[in-house]
Amino acid sequence: MSSDLKKINKKNSRSTLNAQEPKFVERLIKISRVSKVTKGGKKLSFRAIVVIGDENGKVGVGVAKADDVVNAFKKAKTDGRKNLIELPITKSLSIPHNVTGKFGACKVIMRPSIEGSGVIAGGAVRIVLEVAGVKNVIAKQLGSNNLLNNARASVCALGNLTTKSQVLKKRNLD
Repeated sequence: MSSDLKKINKKNSRSTLNAQEPKFVERLIKISRVSKVTKGGKKLSFRAIVVIGDENGKVGVGVAKADDVVNAFKKAKTDGRKNLIELPITKSLSIPHNVTGKFGACKVIMRPSIEGSGVIAGGAVRIVLEVAGVKNVIAKQLGSNNLLNNARASVCALGNLTTKSQVLKKRNLD
């Protein structure tokens, strides 16, 4: 009897975890070799910047350091999962309105675009928008060219997006 329960519990716990978790897409923005100067010499490690998303309105940026590239990538993926945000996407796979995001010295401006125009953006902003599932948008990055700060500024901009129904609810006009 108890062995039957153990089998059932094992089956249910594994299958429900796999069934509920959506499939995420990971894209690597940059891997850089960094060093720390210690008393004994220089200690080399790798820093990975990864964007993770489900191409359906969820996106996050993760950063991590490790002694080798593979572990840095894995740690950055888990960090990106912790920093996921949800954003509204229109029927034309664009953003609902103009939005601006700032992080550090970086400023990212995003504007919705007509269907079929594609993602018009450069560098890290393009990767973030593609992983988020936005297909028609115009974006411009101003200020610094730092890849990490531009990625975080674009996530900040996408986090500021609202829908018409959310604004009406906030203003008690339902």
